Amino acid sequence: MQYFDRHDGGENAILVHLDIHQITDPDDLEEFRLLVHSAGANEIEIITGSRNKPHAKYFVGTGKAEEIADAVRRFRDAHADNPDDVIVIFNHTLTPSQERNLEALLKCRVLDRTGLILDIFAQRARTYEGKLQVELAQLNHLATRLVRGWTHLERQKGGIGLRGPGETQLETDRRLLQIRVTQLKAKLEKVKQTRAQGRAKRQKSATPTVSLVGYTNAGKSTLFNRLADDHIYAADQLFATLDPTLRRVKWAGVGNVVLADTVGFVRHLPHELVESFHATLEETLEADLLLHVIDAASEDMHAQIDAVNDVLSQIKADAPILLVFNKIDKSGEPPSIHYQSHGVPHRVYVSARDNLGMDKLMTAVQELLSGHLKSYTLTLPYHAGGLQNTLHELGVIEQSDFDDQGRQVLHIRLAPTKLMQLLGQYALNADDVLPADEAVSLRPVLEPFETVN
Repeated sequence: MQYFDRHDGGENAILVHLDIHQITDPDDLEEFRLLVHSAGANEIEIITGSRNKPHAKYFVGTGKAEEIADAVRRFRDAHADNPDDVIVIFNHTLTPSQERNLEALLKCRVLDRTGLILDIFAQRARTYEGKLQVELAQLNHLATRLVRGWTHLERQKGGIGLRGPGETQLETDRRLLQIRVTQLKAKLEKVKQTRAQGRAKRQKSATPTVSLVGYTNAGKSTLFNRLADDHIYAADQLFATLDPTLRRVKWAGVGNVVLADTVGFVRHLPHELVESFHATLEETLEADLLLHVIDAASEDMHAQIDAVNDVLSQIKADAPILLVFNKIDKSGEPPSIHYQSHGVPHRVYVSARDNLGMDKLMTAVQELLSGHLKSYTLTLPYHAGGLQNTLHELGVIEQSDFDDQGRQVLHIRLAPTKLMQLLGQYALNADDVLPADEAVSLRPVLEPFETVN
């Protein structure tokens, strides 16, 4: 639905980036160029500058606005026979009036950072839910800009014979837009209910959810493919993944786990997107563990970590977080696990692309979901086939032998709480299946449960 008349946009883009001194967390120029590239635009020129604060009329100063207009004219003069037009993209959030003033001066389409990200999301959306969420975000963004498109119809002060339908048309479009927004919200509410039912089933079956979050292009989808042995789309571009992907995987020492890949975050993620993608981000809210995937080779790593933490704070995500420093094939760190002072895994260094440190990542996740791992030697009675099968399914058996009496001896690595759980499930006594020293070490874990029983 076309709500207002605008200049045609082109695939050829003039980029504008200002350093605003009063902004403490400025947008990054290189990330801006990556965003433009991800949108499919052809970068023809970058215009930079600095100001103490944005100009009220053009965001940039009048002199800089004329410089941009000259760049547009030069491109058009050089490509007079080329039907492709030019678009000017700002690495900043513009007000509706600033966009209107700039388009009137430049005689071409003007797009701000929010509009650019919305355009990328519109290109990436594949699922029904993703398309709904993108359209809702676009309409929320458009709602504040409707008045621009119909200013040429506002003739109420023209007198008899000159009155036009401008105000009526504007009110009509606002009403139509609001109707569509209401419809989209109703459809997304149904999606939300479906997701909630799925989460309830997983919680009922005690299947933990591990959700991958992180800055866009940090390597989440590559890591997801490595962990889930899947082939979802992964590319070296911003917002390669938009629609959430869930897979059930078997995790050593834990059992079945639902692994979720989510949309990447970016600094100053438009509020419209955070609101519209809340149904998707609820997979993050309801996760038992968050894997915060970080590009360890990025020069802007710390700012990217802050941006992700900011979005997690906005959606009130409070699940435990494991920092996964990815791309160590570029940064040079060795694969390793770093623990907090009380022995809880805090950071893991991996390369999803080169399959480095995946065993350490799986160990860290196992410890966070089940507890710190210890080695045990289980001598199983003949009737303990069920326990043996479960241990095989969990993937915790390191070695299998037989003793002099023909009983199976399993060398396992498992969290004490998980072993306690399994012994209780199969009605086995720790003193009967473990060496004396190992049974004693497990006693503090078992005692509270024995007291209850």
